[in-house]
Amino acid sequence: MNKESISGLLLAGGRGTRMGHVDKGLQAFGGTTMAAHVLARLAPQVATLAINANQNLDTYAAFGVPVWPDDTPGFAGPLAGLEAGLRRCTTPYLLTAPCDSPFLPADLAARLFDGLQRSDADLAVAVTEENGLRQPHPVFCLLKASLAPVLSAYLAAGGRRMDGWYPQIKVAEVPFEDADAFRNINTREELQQLDPAPNQAQPLPRLADVVSCLSSYDPDALPVRDAQRIIRDFVTPVRATEQVALRAALGRVLALDVISPINVPSHDNSAMDGYALRGADLLPDAPTHLRVIGTTYAGRAFDGAPQAGECIRIMTGGVMPAGCDSVVPQEFVQVDGDASSAEILLAPGVIRPGDNRRFAGEDLKLGSAALAAGKVVRPADLGLLASLGVAEVPVRRRLRVAFFSTGDELRSIGQPLDEGCVYDSNRYTIYGMLQRLGCDIVDMGVVRDDPQALEQALRDACESADAIITSGGVSVGAADYTRDIMARLGDVTFWKIGMRPGRPLAFGRIASNGRSAFLFGLPGNPVAVMVSFYFFAREALLRMMGAEAPLELVRARSSATIRKKPGRTEYQRGILARGADGQPEVRITGSQGSGILRSMSEANCMVVLHDEQGNVQAGDMVDVLLFEGLI
Repeated sequence: MNKESISGLLLAGGRGTRMGHVDKGLQAFGGTTMAAHVLARLAPQVATLAINANQNLDTYAAFGVPVWPDDTPGFAGPLAGLEAGLRRCTTPYLLTAPCDSPFLPADLAARLFDGLQRSDADLAVAVTEENGLRQPHPVFCLLKASLAPVLSAYLAAGGRRMDGWYPQIKVAEVPFEDADAFRNINTREELQQLDPAPNQAQPLPRLADVVSCLSSYDPDALPVRDAQRIIRDFVTPVRATEQVALRAALGRVLALDVISPINVPSHDNSAMDGYALRGADLLPDAPTHLRVIGTTYAGRAFDGAPQAGECIRIMTGGVMPAGCDSVVPQEFVQVDGDASSAEILLAPGVIRPGDNRRFAGEDLKLGSAALAAGKVVRPADLGLLASLGVAEVPVRRRLRVAFFSTGDELRSIGQPLDEGCVYDSNRYTIYGMLQRLGCDIVDMGVVRDDPQALEQALRDACESADAIITSGGVSVGAADYTRDIMARLGDVTFWKIGMRPGRPLAFGRIASNGRSAFLFGLPGNPVAVMVSFYFFAREALLRMMGAEAPLELVRARSSATIRKKPGRTEYQRGILARGADGQPEVRITGSQGSGILRSMSEANCMVVLHDEQGNVQAGDMVDVLLFEGLI
């Protein structure tokens, strides 16, 4: 399914009779409105959204999508809304859902589209089975936009039944298992009964719902981009916020837009040291003579206004004197006389009227967003906020992440190294990566290969953290109890990803004693841990913090041949430097075994060889992820 071919339409044009003639879509539900819930569930499934409504149009418009009233007068039924949507739809298909069904399936569009294609139909409608009876849901449908004339003709002839026009078109019924997903909230009693606590987050989607959006999903051969998409769609941000002092905001994620309380700059001012003058005094074909009558410094304005033939000595940042609109740089003029009776001479064409003047609010206007929500605050941002006089900043609370390593062969630093054992390096690598992200960290050490110990560690981590990271125990092995325990504690899937290094990965959400946490089960090899963290866990953790900070890849020339077969993504450790011609050039660090941590320490970047890519020849351009500055 290509979601770019589908528009989504929220049907909110009814009269709400059973709920007391109120606008059902705008009734409070789960801390917001029913319409907001439906839109949130439709948005990931379609290219664009619109709302059909016949009242409270301004309120619906505040959702930021087009609002279309009925075209057929005197009938506020869903068919009239469907007609309005079809007439304005700019994509080949239209998906509809009612405003009073906040539990609609996350894979509604995908499954209806599949059913429509398989049956070569004009319209696909959702159908469930309830108490042994087939129950169609005609307001949950996907149909071709080209059907607009057919529906309009049916309505013009007086037709009003939702399925009354079906004999004129080809209809496919698509079965869905979860009948509750199509439940309409029709009365105030139902609304109160089904409404979650206002401060309680909506239930998270199931992994199965997210995975179902992929056309071909194979957990034993999952491409990197598909795994990244599933993780991105499944995790949700932590909502709690706090107000912190400006210096404490460094590295934190802004919870709200910071609105500028002032204009920056606050006044028109000079962009350089020179002389402020009136552009009207500039002579186009002869030298201009001006008498200097005073000086303006940054923070100390000139009290007065020059007249024709006069100018003001001005320093960078100095407030433009009244009547002046231009500044000539001091190096472009000839000065005659002393400070008390100086004159300047400037050649014709040296400047134009308006040059070198910075306007009030040119950088930031009063009331505009200085920094956007979701931004990770950096040193320059601290300076910007200080320039606005902002003393406290609203930020997301820190993400709490618990982590531990698994394996009887692991020893902590300071313990004797028995035969066949190794020191646990992964804990320190993961600690460093989490520290760079700005997380609150819970280091749970090494957990031995024992089912009871592993389960207790996962439960403890789940009850004290927002996310859990484990290393080791997610492959198929005799002592890898982790898989079974993870699956028993929650909604967890296990993947073999088409990548090297780091093929095995576990991801999902587990729960214990009413608390839940997202889980990232990384492989045990040291380099695979880092690769898996950077390309899967990092973006997800940032998303949980409310930040969007995708990895930035740069292009560089390969200094030598790199062997690779198409069909999997490879991450090779590299050293990026300037070539003889000054252009960026990368070479790999040698042996790329996933247990060779030294090569990761020597590298300053990672060469990313994508799934479809084959051998790289010397001189070919490749994508590179720089380690320096990586959050």
